[in-house]
Amino acid sequence: MSTVNSINPYTHKEIESFKKHTKQDIAEILQKADHRFYLWRETAFSKRKELMLAAAKELLENKQEYAETMSLEIGKPISQAIAEVEKCAWVCEYYANNAEKHMADVTIETDAQKSYTKFEPLGVVLAVMPWNYPFWQVFRFAAPALMAGNIGVLKHASNVFGSALNIEKVFKRAGFPEYCFTTLLVSSDSVEKIIENPIVKGVTLTGSGPAGSAVAQTAGKHIKKTVLELGGNNALVVLADCDIDATVAMCVQARFQNTGQSCIAGKRMLIDEKISEEFIEKLLIKVRELKSGDPMDKETYIGTMAREDLAAELEQQVNDTVKAGGKLLIGGKRQGAYFEPTIVSEVTSKMAMFSQETFGPALSITTFKTVDEAIELSNNSRFGLGVSVFTTDIKNAEKLVYRFDEGAVFINSLVKSDPRLPFGGIKESGYGRELSSHGIQEFVNRKTVYIS
Repeated sequence: MSTVNSINPYTHKEIESFKKHTKQDIAEILQKADHRFYLWRETAFSKRKELMLAAAKELLENKQEYAETMSLEIGKPISQAIAEVEKCAWVCEYYANNAEKHMADVTIETDAQKSYTKFEPLGVVLAVMPWNYPFWQVFRFAAPALMAGNIGVLKHASNVFGSALNIEKVFKRAGFPEYCFTTLLVSSDSVEKIIENPIVKGVTLTGSGPAGSAVAQTAGKHIKKTVLELGGNNALVVLADCDIDATVAMCVQARFQNTGQSCIAGKRMLIDEKISEEFIEKLLIKVRELKSGDPMDKETYIGTMAREDLAAELEQQVNDTVKAGGKLLIGGKRQGAYFEPTIVSEVTSKMAMFSQETFGPALSITTFKTVDEAIELSNNSRFGLGVSVFTTDIKNAEKLVYRFDEGAVFINSLVKSDPRLPFGGIKESGYGRELSSHGIQEFVNRKTVYIS
C-alpha cells in the first residue's frame, strides 16, 4: 500500500492520508542525511545550543497545534497532550544547556604525558518509535542526538504520521539545517533494509519485545549499536505504613494517565493485606471520579485507546483474569476503542493481568503479608523497567532498593522519565539508557587519546 490513512479513534473519521516514501525516496534521504552529518559535526556547541533553544521555544509557542494532532490521531486527552509538548521543550532546554559538559573530554592520569577520552558523534542514527507518546519518545532521543552532533532519522508508528511530520516541522521552524532531522513515512517492513544501509550507524527503538528483538537481530548482524526501551509491567508496592490518601492519588495517576497506555505505568498493585480494605475503598472513589469522554475536551482524563484492536486485547486480558478467579471491582466494559477504567482484585501471579503487560486503563490488585513477599511478587515478571514503593519509612525503603530487579526504583512517586536522570530497563524491558549524560553518550565513539 503506497498510502496510509490516519483514523481518529474517537470519531472514526479519517484525519488525513499520507503517501509513503518509496525505496528511492529513502535512499535519497539517507544520502542527504549522511552528507549533512559531516557538516553538522563541525558546528560549535554554541550554535547547536542556539538552535535547540529555538526548538524549545517553537514547541511552547505552538503547543496547542502539536497537541491537537496527537489528540486526533490517538485519542490522547488534550490537556495531557499539551503537557507532553511542554515536556519536550524541557528536554530540549536541558540538552541545550548541558550537552557541551556531557560531551567534554575526560582526562585520565596514566604514564603518558597526556591521556584522555573524547566523545565523538557516530553519524546517522535511526529512531524507531511508538505511538503512545508520539512527541516525547522522539524528543528524548532527538535532543541529545542532535546536540551530540549526530543526525536523526525517524521511523514513527503509522498511526501518528501527522505527529511525525510535526516533529520534523519543529526542527525546521527552529532553523536547524536541512536533513539534521528527517521523518521517513514507511511501514515496519522497511526497517530491516534501512538498518542494513551502511549510512545508518546506530538504532534506538522504543516499542514491543518482538519489535526490539527484530531490530537488535538485524543491527547485531551488521555490528551496529542499539538502545532498546521495551515493555514494562511495573508494580506499585503499597506498604502498610504509607500515607494512604497521598498514595491513592499517586497510584491513580501512575496507572490511568495517557489512558493507561504507557510502558512505565504502574500495572500491578501490590498491597499489604493489613490496609487493603481501606486502601481499595478510597482507590475506587478516585477512579470513579475520572472523567471519560471527548479527547479534545480539556476536562477529559480518560480518552479512547489508540485503536479498537488494542482495546479488544485489553478486554480479553481482563475477561481471562476474571474467569480465572479475579474479582471485577469496577469497569470491564468496552465500546469500540473506549475501555472503561477497570480494577480487578484478588489477582494471582498465574492470571493474565499479572503475568502479561496490560496496555490500557486496567489495574490488577494482589495482596501480600510481608515485605519479602511483596519484593518476590514485584520481581516475578519478565520485565524490569521500574517499580514504585510507597512508605513513610524512607531509610528502610532505600535499604530494599538493591533487591528489586528493575532499571529504576521510585519511592513515594510514580515511575517517570526526567531529562536529568538515566532512563531504561533490564531483562525484557531492554538495554541501554536514555536521558542525562548517559543518554547522550550512547551514540558516540569514546575515543582514547594517548600522548607519550
